[in-house]
Parts: sequence; C-alpha cells; structure tokens
Amino acid sequence: MHRLPFLAATLGFAALAGASQPAVAQAPAEAAGGYHVSRRAVLGGEGGWDYLTPDPAAHRLYLSRGTHVMVVNTDSLTVAGDIPNTEGVHGVALVPDLNRGYTSNGRAGTVTEFDTRTLATLKVISGVGRNPDAIIFEPVSRRILTMNGGTGNVSAIDVATDSVVGSVAVGGKPEFAVADGRGHVFVNNEDSSTVVEFDARTLTVLHTWSMKPCDGPSGLAMDLRTRRLFAVCGNQKMMVVDANNGRVVADLPIGQGADGVKFDPNTRNAYSSNGDGTMTVVHEDSPSRFTVVGNVPTQRGARTLALDETNGRVYTVTAEYGPAPAPTPERPRPRPAMVPGTFTLLVVEK
Repeated sequence: MHRLPFLAATLGFAALAGASQPAVAQAPAEAAGGYHVSRRAVLGGEGGWDYLTPDPAAHRLYLSRGTHVMVVNTDSLTVAGDIPNTEGVHGVALVPDLNRGYTSNGRAGTVTEFDTRTLATLKVISGVGRNPDAIIFEPVSRRILTMNGGTGNVSAIDVATDSVVGSVAVGGKPEFAVADGRGHVFVNNEDSSTVVEFDARTLTVLHTWSMKPCDGPSGLAMDLRTRRLFAVCGNQKMMVVDANNGRVVADLPIGQGADGVKFDPNTRNAYSSNGDGTMTVVHEDSPSRFTVVGNVPTQRGARTLALDETNGRVYTVTAEYGPAPAPTPERPRPRPAMVPGTFTLLVVEK
C-alpha cells in the first residue's frame, strides 16, 4: 500500500491494544450523488490495517490487521472469525470455486493458504519475493499473484500445486494490480509512476506506460468492458488510462491521501477512498468522458476500500487518533497513535 506523511498515514501495522464489542450506528445521509455513510461498526481489536477483500457469496469481508485477518459478517457488521499468524499481512485473494483464500504476509515474506469455509490454515507458501503487498487471483492462468515491493517483481503461485512457479520483474516497486479477464495483468509501479502490462501465463512484460503527471500511484481498478484503468495518485489525481495503448484519457481531481480505488460496472462509477475523510465519486459517461460527481464525507484516515458489486455497497475502515508524541532525534516527525479499540468499519451507499 502507498503511504503518505500526514495523519492518515498511520495505516501501518501499529497495534491497537484491546478489543471492544462491535457497535453499529446509523449515520446521516450526506453527500455527492446521494452517497453517504449508512452504517458504522466499531470493531476494535488489535492491529493496523491495509486492504479489504469482499466475499459477497458468503456475506463476508476480510480485513487485514497487521498480524492477522479479521473476518466480518457484512449483514450484521460483526466479527465472524479470524485468521491468525499472518505476519505483516497486506491483502487477501480468493479462489471461490476451490473454497480457498490466500494472504500476502509482507514481513514474513510468505503466503498463507486458508479454507474459506472454516478459516483454517491449509499451508504456508514460501519462495515469493520480499515484502509481498497486494495479492490477486488471475483466473485464466489459475495463478495467485503477489506484488513484491522489496524485490520489484511479481510472484506466481499455481493454485493446482500451491507452489511458486515463477516471477516477472516489473521495473519498479509494484503496488496494486488488476486482471483483465483475458490472461493479462496491469500493475502500478509506485516509484516510477508507470503502469505495466504482463502476461500471467508466460510471465513476460508486454508494455510499460508512463502515467505522468500522476505521482506515486497506489490503488488501481479497471472497467473490463471499455478497458479503462483507474489509478489514484499521491498528488490528488485519478488517472484514466486506455489499457489497449497506455494513453492517458483523463486526469481528474480527487481528495488527499488516496490509497484505493474501485470501479462498479453496474453504476459506471469509480470510487477513490481518501485519507482526508472523503470518497471521490467519478462517473464514466463514455470511454472518453468522465465526470467528478463529488466527494462523500467519510472519516479521516479511511484510505482503503472494497466494493460489493452485488449491491453497490462500498466498505472502508479507519480509527480514531490521539495526539502525536513529542519529536525525538530518532523520530523527528512522529505519527499520532491510534486510540485503542476504535478500529471502525464504514458502509457507504445510496
């Protein structure tokens, strides 16, 4: 995940000591295009957070929490289970037809395979690159792919054997990735502001395109029908890129501190979750025309998100923060500490 040096940048793996009983509250309807925070659930528990992964069929949401994965029931917004011992976990990828899930364990440099029905660990897979961050399932090659920020490559795990079968260097520090349904994958390079297309079967790079003036791309989404990529950037921009030729189609303003973006093929909307406490809604009017609908108030620090395409709900998470500690020579710009027990799930919908 992409981190920025302001308050919402405390999305690392700082501990939230103690757990509290989940509390669900109704929020007032405010915002752009009728979108608003409809529910909030204080989940508490320990750990920071990173990516969110929905499982609509099971009515579940997987939340990475630094050393474990919290599993939430999306009907009741209560904790339904936990996957422990995932050191430095960033994300979760699901293979629905096999009832399996895979976690990217950044600090451990491993991938944990688990049973999505029981949440029991099945295997810990080693041999991926250093600091696996984002993780996705590519359905044509039937491979789990990890974006390895520490080694600048992508590792491929064959789900038939649960073993690493190869890797591909992407020429930078890979952030998020999306599959196009045709066997190709697109990945953001955070350090070079490029998007790379590679073949998931042959593990060969096909194209590398600049996304300037995007600075530090993080989240990435795709409209599979029009083949448009949506990348959110550290300089408050959403870039829309033609996946056929790498041409930048649109350069749109978003909120500050974005780290996630999702595209809903039903509404034709792209959603950017911004650490400044907003969610920017962008509508795809046509493959060449995009409109910023507006910014939905969420909560400061809510920078990553998940989308349930079956009902259009967007999920994001954050916490409350205390004052920053006093600066020291070792830590001249200390981050504010998260308040224990305040980890909160927000639901955004019309």
